[in-house]
Amino acid sequence: MTTTDTAAPVRAWLPTMLTLAAIWGCSFLFISVGVRELPPLYLALGRVIAGSVVLLVILAVKRESLPRDPRLWLHSFVLGAIGSAIPWTLFGYGEQRIPSLLAGIWNGITPLVVLPIAVLIFRTETFSLQRVLGLIIGFAGMLVVLGAWHVDAGADLTGQALCMLAAVFYGLAIPYQKRFIAGTTLSGTALSASLLLCATVQLAIVAPIVTRQAPPAPWSLSIEVVLSVVALGALGSGLAFVLSLRNIRLIGASRSSMVTYLMPVFSIVVGVLVLHEHITWYQPVGGLVVLLGVAVSQGLLRPPRRKPIVAAEAPATT
Repeated sequence: MTTTDTAAPVRAWLPTMLTLAAIWGCSFLFISVGVRELPPLYLALGRVIAGSVVLLVILAVKRESLPRDPRLWLHSFVLGAIGSAIPWTLFGYGEQRIPSLLAGIWNGITPLVVLPIAVLIFRTETFSLQRVLGLIIGFAGMLVVLGAWHVDAGADLTGQALCMLAAVFYGLAIPYQKRFIAGTTLSGTALSASLLLCATVQLAIVAPIVTRQAPPAPWSLSIEVVLSVVALGALGSGLAFVLSLRNIRLIGASRSSMVTYLMPVFSIVVGVLVLHEHITWYQPVGGLVVLLGVAVSQGLLRPPRRKPIVAAEAPATT
């Protein structure tokens, strides 16, 4: 039975949310390490393979099967591309040009992208004054992250544009899934496994064609790169999904999406401490403005409603 938002105590879901934010926030570090020796397409391929293996093992343990509906597989094929294969590849190409912590900040714009796509394309949401205000604030934050007042059309701008485009694909995938798959009775584990299997097929075909080289042998890679690929797949695409599903069941999809606010914090911390990346003042400031826009657009900053004051009744007299 699904637990309502108010029924689940904070201690039941907050540790899981922090763990999710750490896994997904650190994934940008793993991408940065992986692209040192792997073309981004092969890094993404290794990630979806590792994630598929983890989810298939979970399915086997739970004795669940993959989808059997051909239409569901068709939607899985689309989602595998726009929700996994393409954005993960774009983040890889982006992190060849910019620090991992900056890629993590750009990932935070995803909820801002979801709203206009859901309203204008899939018609699953509607605009309101509050949501438009949130979009305007978020767009201003994006300009601050870019340092639009002095940005040069070089590798930095290209890298940021690639990471921003990756977030756009995430924003496209979320309402697509809500529009075409949300009503299915299939378990989330089985659905995610089908998405990753489709993404595996796509990348296995595209990667050799685009890179014009065979995939490198695993034993030819450094241990840091191998572990990064395993972590991206097993943790970021396997364990993280299981934890996310648990939180959604405990507190609902809307509240569990607050993990988006925590991810950039982890990506910045590990980028600075582990990779010794440098950050300028306007990048985290812009990231905070983006998150403020997200909060406004999602109605998380509404003032609390005042309870009506009920006048006390006079005591009855006899």
